[in-house]
Amino acid sequence: MYTSNLGMPELRQELSRHLKNNYNLEYDPDSELLITVGVSEALDLTMRALLDPGDEVIMPDPCYVSYNPCVILAGGTPIMVPANEETNFEISATDIEARITSQTKAILIGYPANPTGAVMTRDKLAQIAEVARRHQLLVISDEIYAKLVYGVRHACFATLPGMKESTILLGGFSKSYAMTGWRIGYAAAPKETIASMTKIHQYTMMCAPTMGQVAAIEALKSGEDSATEMVEDYNRRRLIIIKGLNDIGLPCFEPRGAFYAFPSIKGTGMTSEEFAERLLIEEKVAVVPGSAFGQCGEGYVRCCYATSLADIDEALSRMKRFVAKHRMV
Repeated sequence: MYTSNLGMPELRQELSRHLKNNYNLEYDPDSELLITVGVSEALDLTMRALLDPGDEVIMPDPCYVSYNPCVILAGGTPIMVPANEETNFEISATDIEARITSQTKAILIGYPANPTGAVMTRDKLAQIAEVARRHQLLVISDEIYAKLVYGVRHACFATLPGMKESTILLGGFSKSYAMTGWRIGYAAAPKETIASMTKIHQYTMMCAPTMGQVAAIEALKSGEDSATEMVEDYNRRRLIIIKGLNDIGLPCFEPRGAFYAFPSIKGTGMTSEEFAERLLIEEKVAVVPGSAFGQCGEGYVRCCYATSLADIDEALSRMKRFVAKHRMV
């Protein structure tokens, strides 16, 4: 059966309690929360509801592959802020402010980040918030990996002083509750924004999958212990893959979130696409070329450690053989 366009009332109520308990954020489940078909739909709806033709959205490079296309499809213009390994793939408030023009509508950030696994401290996010307030900009904060952090605390952007009313908070269940494929995401925002997003959502998707919404209710009610155990397991795999990549000659900064490592492959002399294709053909190991995530991703590849330790060990062994064969001298 179909549910309310906004999502099942019980799910919105549970989500409202979840955001209150975790971040002390108050969202009205009847008007400030929208359940979407994954966070990708939430991102698309945000852009289509907020952007007018020519509006600019500032975002990091590298970034998740959907960011640029969603802005462009909504008639906007992506404005990229380079993030690099020297700054742990974080972007600064200063670099953002330098790119603000009269056409700037919003800042789009995603931390913990895909593809790099980078996180940002609350202090650095507060500096970005200050820029947003000063220039009266919206902030779209993609926090799908919020629970997957290691040795640090996740800082929810909407909790920063004065930012709740100008932040569109995006989240979901795919990563934190191992529900990839169930396609349940959400947007939390002021009621006027949610109303605009819902107008598009109700005529394109109608509602998120009913079975997925039921599963999401159960995840919020009883899944926290399992999620905590999962994060501990990911952390063990994270440490193993980072050490392994560095040991075989693929320098890798320490990602403090998500479940990705983003090693440099510059020492091989290959482009990231060439490296990924040849590694797949020669050793049957799949990685994603960093160039898929933006110009600043060139020279890196994304490795996902959301798999078994045995598979990680086997992949590292094959990559070691591959790198030894192709290392530049």
